[in-house]
Amino acid sequence: MVFKVIRFSLFLALTSTLLWFLMTPRTVGGKSIPPIGHFFNPFSGFWTNAEPISGPRLKDISLPGLKAPVQVKYDDLMVPHIFAQNIEDAVATQGYVMAQNRLWQMDLASRKSGGRLSEILGERTLKLDRNSRRAGMVFAAQNDLSGWANSPETMRMLEAYTRGVNAYVDQLSKADYPIEFKLLHYEPEHWSTMKTALVMEGMAETLCSKEDDLASSAAMAAFGYETFQYLYPEWNPKQQPIIPDTGQWNDMRLLPGPPPETASSTRANSIDTDTRQGSVDPYEIPALYRYREGSNNWALSGSKTASGHPILANDPHLMLNLPSVWFQLQIHTPEQNFYGVTFPGVPGVVIGFNEQAAWGLTNVGHDVADWYKIKWTNAERTKYTLDGEIKEVKLQIEEIKIKGQPTLLDTVRYTVWGPVSFDHEPTNPLYNYAYRWVTHDVPPRSALDVFLGLCKSKNTNDYLNAVAGFDAPAQNFVFATRSGDIAIRSQGRFPVKGKERGRFLQDGSVWLNGWHNFIPEDQIPTLKNPSRGFVFSANQHTTPPEYPYYYLGDFEDNRSRRIYDRLSNMQRATPDSMKTIQLDNFSYRAADALPVMLQYLDRTQLDADGQQMVKDLASWHYYYDADAIAPTIFDAWFDSTYALTFDEMESYRLQKKAMLFPEDWRFIDMMQRDSNSSFFDHKSTDPKETARDIVMLAFKKMQAGFAKKPAQKTVWSTAKGFAIKHLAQIDAFSRNDLKVGGHDSSPNAIQKRFGPSWRMIVDLGDRVTAQGVYPGGQSGNPGSRYYDNMMDAWATGRYFDLLFLADVDESSSKIIATQNFK
Repeated sequence: MVFKVIRFSLFLALTSTLLWFLMTPRTVGGKSIPPIGHFFNPFSGFWTNAEPISGPRLKDISLPGLKAPVQVKYDDLMVPHIFAQNIEDAVATQGYVMAQNRLWQMDLASRKSGGRLSEILGERTLKLDRNSRRAGMVFAAQNDLSGWANSPETMRMLEAYTRGVNAYVDQLSKADYPIEFKLLHYEPEHWSTMKTALVMEGMAETLCSKEDDLASSAAMAAFGYETFQYLYPEWNPKQQPIIPDTGQWNDMRLLPGPPPETASSTRANSIDTDTRQGSVDPYEIPALYRYREGSNNWALSGSKTASGHPILANDPHLMLNLPSVWFQLQIHTPEQNFYGVTFPGVPGVVIGFNEQAAWGLTNVGHDVADWYKIKWTNAERTKYTLDGEIKEVKLQIEEIKIKGQPTLLDTVRYTVWGPVSFDHEPTNPLYNYAYRWVTHDVPPRSALDVFLGLCKSKNTNDYLNAVAGFDAPAQNFVFATRSGDIAIRSQGRFPVKGKERGRFLQDGSVWLNGWHNFIPEDQIPTLKNPSRGFVFSANQHTTPPEYPYYYLGDFEDNRSRRIYDRLSNMQRATPDSMKTIQLDNFSYRAADALPVMLQYLDRTQLDADGQQMVKDLASWHYYYDADAIAPTIFDAWFDSTYALTFDEMESYRLQKKAMLFPEDWRFIDMMQRDSNSSFFDHKSTDPKETARDIVMLAFKKMQAGFAKKPAQKTVWSTAKGFAIKHLAQIDAFSRNDLKVGGHDSSPNAIQKRFGPSWRMIVDLGDRVTAQGVYPGGQSGNPGSRYYDNMMDAWATGRYFDLLFLADVDESSSKIIATQNFK
């Protein structure tokens, strides 16, 4: 008996220990893992996230607040087609359906913008959270809501969407939690209108927060005014602007802005990088080759199409992740019927079409963020001067919760310019600078009103009224109608600046340096029905230098040239013609650079391997195709030539100090037109080098690099190392096996982690038809067949016919499921 008691006690102790071990979070290799018992629980663990092959288990829903029943039909891509009696019920249902498919993605996006990642991920994301708070992301979202409150329709839509999301959250059991909640061991929380604002501010941060003030000031300090102008011209004469000069600006009456920067003022305002301690954080360092959040869009008039009707195409380029950036849906009410894609967390659709029109977006790229140096008047840095007057900062306490650690209370100083973002880092070059960003302002109009207006646009007047007042991130809105109109407008809130204002760090003690006016709505560049028969944009300059308002920004030079050529020469175009442009791997960057590099190369100094590489390059037609080896060789050679030429700047990058690098087109132009430039000369060597010497040296360096690592000398798709990662960087939920072509300088702008996030082509014929694809699927559940079911089609350049139903009674063999809401 005693032995049985001892044995029972021992087993009880072992069982209790095992249960404690299984139900307690662990730290392995410095990383936290969730309680294994919860994760493997057969009743509520990851097993329950697996879906049947046929798709998710759908049930009819009682959705609070609906005014009438709603029916949702799902097609074979699991795209929901929402049929409602009014737009408010449709949006509420959209909220439910969106949460049903992408709840964790929505949660993560709002947390990232709101500086709340550390609540679930711990100290490793603390810096990201502090950066978000100190960049004023929450401040901007709060101001969004303040401005949106002026639109009763926006608030009704936001509240309806929020109600739908929360109805889904409220009916979840732990077994139903998306798998990422289980892996990270936290619970879903209610959605809010604030979270939608944060999601939209996250896109604004991605698309319109770029500026080179610190890097430009460092370059000015290093090279002086004349050399700066030589290295960094703002206009590439080879490009085609979005809106050409037709004399429409000759009599424009301009609003006044601050005076232009002068040689002396730019020197005075430039940061002296040689006298400052510390280095710039990696996220601030201008990389040798920076990714540009880009996109292509265009519309052809009927004069250039086979059908005689307009065709519109759009492929926005964003970071590619799983779950996918976009979510497809159709909304049908008695008043409107539209189809498109939106961001998880945002009601309506952003890019799409209806029965009369279609629209698409690309990023404008204007610089709408500036840094101003604050002149403090006390040691506590709570007071500063502005035009000789003493001003007090507003102290904002940011409460940042950290998983497993005490809450951090972070004090941020706000000035008239904006937050002093890096005043917690005394060695940061921007320590005493305030951040002025257009999206911090209360918006003049609700962005949701803009997109809801586009969804019901039938003609060009509707379109222009819909986009008017949209502030940020500024977008090139392309538009086309069944009636035959095509148009494009570079819409945003653009500060009026004197020439080169905002290009450098500025004096924040002088109010004249600020933004005092914005370009009026009726002077924002717009183009309608041009005689050439098309409108387009690919993130190039909005206008040529003749446009009377000065602006600066981050603009693309190569894709636009290629698309312009293709569209100019195209006749009797079809949707298939549009595909060949979206999938075009041709690069003007390579076409401009390679001939001059080969011309300078002394082939007599090359061995057999070098001769073979030259042969591969000489026969290349500048297409970054997946199975070609020439683009791998060229990019390595070009990068080496560039780095050797600008070795003066490379040292800054290696030391993690800010420095502006010349754009590729300027470097190529120097090789073509100024081969004796002093920048080709290495000051430490004799005799003086020219572009010819640098090209030869770079070729040998490239060849030696391949000899050291032969595996890197492979076809382009392998050399690029393309992958689409899960948002939590979980390899098992990622796609690391894709072989694709493309380059950021070609229309098919696929890079290592970025690329066309949604390819859409709309034929505005007697009945609107469309094709589209994105890399992923509708579901955010890795256990669903609809998680990445469109991925292989996207990678191989295939499209899906988009099912656009005319009414709820229209039958289609593509409909595979129905869900009723009441």
